[in-house]
Amino acid sequence: MNAMLETPELPAVFDGVKLAAVAAVLYVIVRCLNLKSPTAPPDLYFQDSGLSRFLLKSCPLLTKEYIPPLIWGKSGHMQTALYGKMGRVRSPHPYGHRKFITMSDGATSTFDLFEPLAEHCVGDDVTMVICPGIANHSEKQYIRTFVDYAQKNGYRCAVLNHLGALPNIELTSPRMFTYGCTWEFGAMVNYIKKAYPFTQLVVVGFSLGGNIVCKYLGEIQANQERVLCCVSVCQGYSALRAQETFMQWDQCRRFYNFLMADNMKKIILSHRQALFGDHVKKPQSLEDSDLSRLYTATSLMQIDDNVMRKFHGYTSLKEYYEEESCMRYLHRIYVPLMLVNAADDPLVHESLLTIPKSLSG
Repeated sequence: MNAMLETPELPAVFDGVKLAAVAAVLYVIVRCLNLKSPTAPPDLYFQDSGLSRFLLKSCPLLTKEYIPPLIWGKSGHMQTALYGKMGRVRSPHPYGHRKFITMSDGATSTFDLFEPLAEHCVGDDVTMVICPGIANHSEKQYIRTFVDYAQKNGYRCAVLNHLGALPNIELTSPRMFTYGCTWEFGAMVNYIKKAYPFTQLVVVGFSLGGNIVCKYLGEIQANQERVLCCVSVCQGYSALRAQETFMQWDQCRRFYNFLMADNMKKIILSHRQALFGDHVKKPQSLEDSDLSRLYTATSLMQIDDNVMRKFHGYTSLKEYYEEESCMRYLHRIYVPLMLVNAADDPLVHESLLTIPKSLSG
């Protein structure tokens, strides 16, 4: 009899459990998508100058409140995943010509050249020289979108294909792109300067490419000739300082580290005959055992230590990161320089942003 009296209460209890489950799911969605974060204009740090005041006046986007896309736009993780894989719903396919440059060590560097589709707003001949992110090239969605927009606004674009990144281009020397090697980017810039003697340059780098272009400009002052300005997007400035944060689970950086390391392993192993083959004249410090350690690597730091640094003869990972990072070259850049970072970038820890901020003092 007691059991019969209690049964009507079960549906109410069950509804309460369902309600709690729905509430828990909604809470997780709100937290993961960061839906409660307030909108705000960008934080700007700059040296007060006539150019800075002109930019702030003529480009209201710099001071306007940033309102991201609904639902997914407030999460750095969602932006990284969705835009990285899909681009802007339908990525354009700009038409360009692939150029090949033979480097002094026998490496074959390539870049894609895209001519402007309209006249520049001031009638000048301006070429954007673009360096993509880690293991990227001209065929990536974000690069295609950027190039298409630039072409339609009167800019010629030259996009570097990182050495070893294109799956259909074989390596012709026992090395591939590294974190801060500027050789291929410099060869592309020199080609553009010779082919278009009256063009002016806008230098653009994304992520790892931002490190390369800033390092390139700061290495030799002559590299800044005919450069109107430089824009670096979402780089970390110091690999030495970033390596510790890349091993932390905060913002899932350790997970991203693993994914990028896995992609790097696939690229390196796709070129293993050119890099590790018996007929190859490898760098003295690069040994066959390094290939075995590559298979078990789970982080970019392990890959850099066992393989990448040895392409250029660095004796330690610390030396490699110190020499290859642009942080020590930034103060040598005299052309206008814009360093853009996202506050919610899951890869670049906020402590690294003190580096660009210090330049505005």
